[in-house]
Amino acid sequence: ESSLILIRHGESMWNEKNLFTGCVDVPLTPKGVDEAIEAGKRICNIPIDVIFTSAMIRSQMTAMLAMMQHRRKKVPIITHKESEQAQSWSKIYSEDTKEQSIPVITAWQLNERMYGELQGLNKQETADRFGKEQVHEWRRSYDTPPPNGESLEMCADRAVSYFKDQVVPHLTAGKHVMVAAHANSLRSIIMHLDKLTSQEVISLELSTGIPMLYIFKEGEFIRRGSPVGPSEASVYAYTRNLATYRDTLDSMVQ
Repeated sequence: ESSLILIRHGESMWNEKNLFTGCVDVPLTPKGVDEAIEAGKRICNIPIDVIFTSAMIRSQMTAMLAMMQHRRKKVPIITHKESEQAQSWSKIYSEDTKEQSIPVITAWQLNERMYGELQGLNKQETADRFGKEQVHEWRRSYDTPPPNGESLEMCADRAVSYFKDQVVPHLTAGKHVMVAAHANSLRSIIMHLDKLTSQEVISLELSTGIPMLYIFKEGEFIRRGSPVGPSEASVYAYTRNLATYRDTLDSMVQ
């Protein structure tokens, strides 16, 4: 069996300002940094072999800050495969160093839903201008996109396809995976994992900086934690293998 951790990024500077963010690349607030650190503490006893993030700084910051709290102390390193030169220049030549590193793979397919002409607009002012019902339909319907933007269905097409093609093979190979991404790309993936209907997924809310754990076993995903909850116990429940890993960490730090 292997573990899959999903984390929505911590609060961004546009979350704080109540603006539609979408695919605008905005960093975390100090509160968002704290949320990422707290998320890291909650998953500090769970093995992680590879990390996937979106191409956006808020999800990458969240992943890096979370991993700084992990008791195994491996170093997350962003992989650069955008060109042969980038791949060559970022090569690690020490096998021991590789063993103490975790590859971080960035992918635009995990980006937030593109909100089109709503990006940068204040959510309350937009509701006042277009009406609450229209804005609610843009935000929460499954197949209605905002002007020149993506619907949740369109976001799901790219996010779930990437998850199946790139993430699942690592889990099948026994690797433990963390995905740090966004509300809508993660909602899309959770819809796939939990077999939610298009009506069920529109009511799914994901809090910033709260990790969710799944166990992948015999080709099936089993949810072991909740996207909400104030304590470690409510975020995930240990399997025997995860409990053994935690005991190993305990012995390493003594």
